[in-house]
Amino acid sequence: MNIGIIGATGNIGQRTLIEALNRGHHVTAFTRNISLISEERKNVSWKEADVFDLNSIAAAMEGLDVLISLYQPGNASKDMADTVRQSVQTPTVYATVAGNLLKAMAQYPALRLIVVGGAGSLEIEPGRTLADTTEELHATLEELGLPREYALAVRGHRDALNTYRLSNRRWTYLSPAENIYPGERTGRFRLGGDQPVRDADGKSRISFEDCAIALIDEAELPQFVQRRFTIGY
Repeated sequence: MNIGIIGATGNIGQRTLIEALNRGHHVTAFTRNISLISEERKNVSWKEADVFDLNSIAAAMEGLDVLISLYQPGNASKDMADTVRQSVQTPTVYATVAGNLLKAMAQYPALRLIVVGGAGSLEIEPGRTLADTTEELHATLEELGLPREYALAVRGHRDALNTYRLSNRRWTYLSPAENIYPGERTGRFRLGGDQPVRDADGKSRISFEDCAIALIDEAELPQFVQRRFTIGY
């Protein structure tokens, strides 16, 4: 397959690119500034794409079988503080990008889109998500080492998911575990639907490496078309 990756230089993106290559796929990796890329690996093509430009997105989709979007406003951030600042600066961008991707897909009805969003839209009880709360959301952010203002980004991701849910395109939305970090590629994890997958200690966690496995698994063998899924140990 030809798998496109938006955000291929990020934490999950780098691992997803490697996972796809190791399984024999071609990867078309998108960046906002191709002059910063020095790529010598076989089966990787780098192209520029602007997720805020509908024509740019449509052109990027040409020839792809699956597009994996790891878009985050802070993808090119200098440090965590900059990541947070960019992520909360304009919370509506998450839904805006979702709308642009879906509109561009109208030209490619066979294309599949896999989006990696946030864990805050997972249900903490039937019909009630962490993003819908205040105190519980703030407590979770503090536990993860994030400032309370990051709640704006959490709700932005929730709004993007709601945008996808109104579409009849071939989209899939992955909400990773609440705690996602560099670790091991174990291949031993569990998938879930709209509720977090927690370990024996009640923690929702996953490594970037195992998240990449789940993404390419879904690209190869679709299980969650027009649905959200999650992952955890």
